[in-house]
Amino acid sequence: MAALARLLERLLWPARKEEEVEEEEEGCRSPNRPQSLLDAPRCAQRPHGGAAAAWGLRFGASAVQGWRAHMEDAHCAWLALPGLPPGWAFFAVLDGHGGARAALFGARHLKGQVLEALGPAPSEPQGVCEALRRAFLSADARLRALWPRGEPGGSTAVALLVSPRFLYLAHCGDSRAVLSRAGAVAFSTEDHRPLRPRERERIHDAGGTISRRRLEGSLAVSRALGDFAYKEAPGRPPEQQLVSAEPEVTALARQAEDEFMLLASDGVWDAMSGSALAGLVASRLCLGLAPELLCAQLLDTCLCKGSLDNMTCLLVCFPGAPRPCEEAIRKEVLLDAALGRRVAEPPSLNTVFRTLASEDIPDLPPGGGLYCKATVIAEAYSQFCQASRQRWVKGQKEAEEPTAQLGPQRN
Repeated sequence: MAALARLLERLLWPARKEEEVEEEEEGCRSPNRPQSLLDAPRCAQRPHGGAAAAWGLRFGASAVQGWRAHMEDAHCAWLALPGLPPGWAFFAVLDGHGGARAALFGARHLKGQVLEALGPAPSEPQGVCEALRRAFLSADARLRALWPRGEPGGSTAVALLVSPRFLYLAHCGDSRAVLSRAGAVAFSTEDHRPLRPRERERIHDAGGTISRRRLEGSLAVSRALGDFAYKEAPGRPPEQQLVSAEPEVTALARQAEDEFMLLASDGVWDAMSGSALAGLVASRLCLGLAPELLCAQLLDTCLCKGSLDNMTCLLVCFPGAPRPCEEAIRKEVLLDAALGRRVAEPPSLNTVFRTLASEDIPDLPPGGGLYCKATVIAEAYSQFCQASRQRWVKGQKEAEEPTAQLGPQRN
């Protein structure tokens, strides 16, 4: 992990400085505000997962602070929902801004609001879609009642509600979800940005402005939990404020070809497209990688590809997900061995990576490419350096032994 952090620091230092300059030029960072990016990334992760074998669901999740000074993401996963029949499950990823308070609230309480809105016998799909809409708005109202007056901050959210017949997605903001079906992206959510026609119309009707592609020149998203300073337009319901907590809800009928759903905060999408992520996830599932370890590897890959934000990803696998493939596993073992042998050639880890990146290496993971193997390269380089130090120490001792055996010299 330390070797990976050093590699990231060397590779991404120019991008890090560039973002700080952009923030200053756009006026997004006040002179009294602490530096938003760290001198070195925090790469530690705690991947976790679970399975409900009776209805063929598996999930994995992981999160990383990365280069940001504070971790503001949160997530939750429930493989069973009290009061509902077997086969119902709930997952959500939340990405806070201006602090983690709103994201943590959503991770703790959004599921309860959904269950309350659903009731014991929800009607599918229209009744469930409306229940998800009510749940987001009621969660926002509850958050407002607890929110310190005048304090900034909010959170985007993307939630997946699974039933035996449908997949329901509800999102507000720029946390996204993609569904892989039969080896291709079948559905992807669309970010809520101020310049989207429907969002722009609502903002203007509420008396707001859009400057530098941001709401009031400040906020990059147009829907979120919290951000109550933008929800003060008189005489307008919550869903018609400058910023709305009303989610965009989609119901997808389940099919046997459904493979997996990936939910992630925007730091992940900053580094990779939906199709690239779907290809990478499918290739790792063919190796038999557990969903939680897959999520951790995906976040390492996004760090290496240049993401400077907090990142969270949550992978939900359905019965049709790709299964382990012996040929894919064999090729991966050969690839790791080949990369490990190359580590001893150049003089530094940075040189190793840049040299390999300039070459056409066969069988690299789709979507992630060499960046997906950065941890393998960093660990191999660390082992190489450790072995080199041990050889040097041994050589020094052997060189000193003959002198010690001769003893003091007489004149």
